Amino acid sequence: MNVDYWQDKVCVVTGASAGLGAVIARTLSAHGAKLVLVARRMQPLEKLAENLRALGGEVMSVAADLTVQQDVDNLVQQVTQRHDRVDMLCNCAGRSARGAIHATTTEDFQELLDVNFLATVRTTRAFTPDLLQQQGHVVQIGSLASKVAARFLGAYPASKFAIAAYAQQLRLELGPEGLHVLLVCPGPILRDDATARYAAQAVGLPAEARLPGGGANLKGIDPQWLAERILTACERRQTELVVPWKVRVLAALSQLSPRLGDWLLVRSTSKSDE
Repeated sequence: MNVDYWQDKVCVVTGASAGLGAVIARTLSAHGAKLVLVARRMQPLEKLAENLRALGGEVMSVAADLTVQQDVDNLVQQVTQRHDRVDMLCNCAGRSARGAIHATTTEDFQELLDVNFLATVRTTRAFTPDLLQQQGHVVQIGSLASKVAARFLGAYPASKFAIAAYAQQLRLELGPEGLHVLLVCPGPILRDDATARYAAQAVGLPAEARLPGGGANLKGIDPQWLAERILTACERRQTELVVPWKVRVLAALSQLSPRLGDWLLVRSTSKSDE
């Protein structure tokens, strides 16, 4: 990997206070990027920023609720005051969910669409003019749920499918003008609370609903490895990064034969088959 590629590039990372967003931020800083870290809560965000500054990184942190347009406008204003350009926007902000689809209300869908999808639209629209000037990168963090909709994930797949469609539209319309759009669709990412984070939401659901990926028979992904893959994909201006690659096969089969795709998906997420 060309370490110097990211040197002094201005990179905005949303959802940077924890999870994959924090790992991507650390990785960019290690490669010499100038960071703008964004999340709702300033305390964990500034803690990460201080750690990166101690290692020599140039970092600013901005507390913002990306479901609020005024917060997004304020974010852009602060970035403009600090930097003369933006080279990368990495949209990591979002959250997962669990729930039976018939019990998932309209309000549940609206809430998750706002957090996972519309927040991404707000930030992308806000920074696109600057990114076009630099022929920069927009990284949209989707999910395997952007490709296939497993059981018991509530409104989550709908919110992530929307990101995939949006990324394709951006790619087709603004790609010729120089904007690079990367859609990242990772499987379950390794984290300390992976077995407990869905316990409350999964009450009354099958056991697999409590597991990462809704019980998908997939090995957890090392977030540091994934972050490096994302940066490499940007350097190569790839359009998609799907991990693991075999989900591409499942998605293709689902398009050719929805019945076969459904059967394979159920088989791959059912505890009874283990």
